[in-house]
Amino acid sequence: MIAQFAVRLICGISLAWCLSRRREITDGFFRIQMLIVMGLAVLATLVGLGGWDASFSASTETGESLLGDQTRTWLCGATAVAAYIGSFLWALGRRPAGNAAIALVTSLGLALLIGSTRCTLSASTPTQLFVTASELSTALLLGTSMVSMLLGHWHLTATGMSLEPLKQLNLMLLAATLLRIGLAIVGLVLIGGLPETDHQRLLLALRWLAGLAGPLVVVGMVWKILGYRNTQSATGVLYVGVMLTLTGELTATLLAHELAVPI
Repeated sequence: MIAQFAVRLICGISLAWCLSRRREITDGFFRIQMLIVMGLAVLATLVGLGGWDASFSASTETGESLLGDQTRTWLCGATAVAAYIGSFLWALGRRPAGNAAIALVTSLGLALLIGSTRCTLSASTPTQLFVTASELSTALLLGTSMVSMLLGHWHLTATGMSLEPLKQLNLMLLAATLLRIGLAIVGLVLIGGLPETDHQRLLLALRWLAGLAGPLVVVGMVWKILGYRNTQSATGVLYVGVMLTLTGELTATLLAHELAVPI
């Protein structure tokens, strides 16, 4: 579970980099971001060396992942190396090479995330595509919330930086939340409605209130606050948004393990 969650964060954070307005963000931000991804990749590598606990991966049935444990561990190690090199490139102000490092880390993150999904001979192709889409939406929601919060914090030191990248990331967080809501509804349809047990219904309520409704409220508040150019308050709200998305997606992972469907 730890390694899989680290992979989701790596993929989501790097996707947020690719979609952000990098030209308007100072180099130091990406240097630190690369170091964060490097730490996550090292964590996933160390956990992977002890065996990947794939039982918590979103899946409809027990099956083999698209990539083997050893391959995923090596890919995590390669991601850590790529992020380490990327941190040096951004520290030196080599933006073209730094952007190439971002593309490489993103490619490795996508390969890890998609390769970690479970597949079985009996599962239909639409079901497998739904599981993959759910994993990608989870990664994007986690990544955009995390990068938005860290960029807001970066504004506290780089006070002259444009607010447009932060506003764009806030809209990306909105889009990721809406996508996640849509796929969560599909998951509920696949299981035939609400779960049967009170325990699962309680988890589902927490998952929706914290992980889906919460980010929508955060996006609205941040958009209003940024209208006053108050990045400090916006960063505080985004901290809450990160905690809400982490809570929601951790709960969703537990539910997916119990119900065999990502919701």
